[in-house]
Amino acid sequence: MQNIMTVDVEDYFQVAALAQSINTDQWDTIPTRVVDNTTRLLDLFDQHQVKVTHFVLGWVADKHPEIVREIHSRGHEVASHGYSHQLIYQQSPDVFRQETLRSKSLLEDIIGAPVKGYRAASYSITKRSLWALDILSEAGFTYDSSIFPIVHDRYGIANSPRQPYYIECQNGAQLLELPLSTESVFNQTIPIAGGGYFRLYPYWFTRWLYKRRVKKQQPFIFYLHPWEIDHQQPKVEVSWFSKFRHYNNLDKCEQRLQQLLQEFKFGAMTDYIATLDLNALAQQPIKFES
Repeated sequence: MQNIMTVDVEDYFQVAALAQSINTDQWDTIPTRVVDNTTRLLDLFDQHQVKVTHFVLGWVADKHPEIVREIHSRGHEVASHGYSHQLIYQQSPDVFRQETLRSKSLLEDIIGAPVKGYRAASYSITKRSLWALDILSEAGFTYDSSIFPIVHDRYGIANSPRQPYYIECQNGAQLLELPLSTESVFNQTIPIAGGGYFRLYPYWFTRWLYKRRVKKQQPFIFYLHPWEIDHQQPKVEVSWFSKFRHYNNLDKCEQRLQQLLQEFKFGAMTDYIATLDLNALAQQPIKFES
């Protein structure tokens, strides 16, 4: 059984945890590290003969189209991570629409192929921003991977489905949702999809959770960011909690990822979608109430 590996291609200074100290108007003045870090990941995936999905930030594609072409030329799926990495529920629908169309068009022009998938910055499609799903469907995306079925201070729709499903958008369209992976442990739903959780949990616990899921014939969706294998990135002065979220175990992440790729089989989102009974899922769409 094949699990799903995804990369949210953004630079270290663009994450929400550091936004209290770095404004978007400073981004152009900061030396980027995303190309080198993404290339290291691509080399690692080549080493393990794995093709994955890269959700590329439009700002990165604008500044470094060469890395988008490199991702595509090495046989990986290119999907959209929006343009400016702003929380959707802090944007207006008009701004979100403009950025979404801009990013999708930019990526498609670079690779010369359709971009089918979308993932929101910081998983910020919540009950406060369900209107964004209409815009994604209108833009021509066929799937989304933004809804985390957990309780969190920044994202998540608690008690939303934990397996793939179709969302019935407010405009009547349907959009395939591939939720980030969670597991039930002691009657609590905990996130296991990767990123900061991959760095926070001891590796033995991560392995146990994934083997438990695979044993149930349920593939898991894993994600991480290029900056998470870069423990030499510049340190930004932020609150202790943001420091913990961003810098915790950066020096261990790449070695853990190596081990993960050795122990589990991975593919791209499109590979996973090909295994789903989409007709059956389309017969029972979920309609969220805002």
